[in-house]
Amino acid sequence: MVEERYSGGCQCGAVRYVLHQRPDFPHICHCRMCQKAFGSMFAPLTGVPLTAFECTRGNLAIFKSSEETERGFCRDCGTPLTFRHVDSDDISVSIGSLDDPEKIAPTIQCGIESRLSWFAALAGLPEDGTTEAGMPDLARKIAASSRQHPDHDTETWPPA
Repeated sequence: MVEERYSGGCQCGAVRYVLHQRPDFPHICHCRMCQKAFGSMFAPLTGVPLTAFECTRGNLAIFKSSEETERGFCRDCGTPLTFRHVDSDDISVSIGSLDDPEKIAPTIQCGIESRLSWFAALAGLPEDGTTEAGMPDLARKIAASSRQHPDHDTETWPPA
């Protein structure tokens, strides 16, 4: 039987990880602590048992956001990567840090008492593309000097 694997990592590539099974409980957490930790409106998370999580490059920097919880991140680029209750045998990873986040869609929203009042209206906002469509010259310039790690494992990073 082939092992199901999900890989991911931080923006700069200093920390890479693999999940040795399909993660479960994909969710969005709206609690204020998650909003602050992600610098965003919510934290998209999904989890596995600790035994199914492996750092394959680098080490997580840890911030204990309370006596009960710790959050792992890249000390080089600051990407939020993990969330864990310290007395739990499970660990959650940020869905956006997965190499293929499209595979893990959230199924529930948690911490809704802190959900921002205008969150539900986001889907109705006008839409616009990124620089690739509207400013191709700028997009090429950014791509040529990008320090973002690709969405797959590499032998080393940054490239020589």
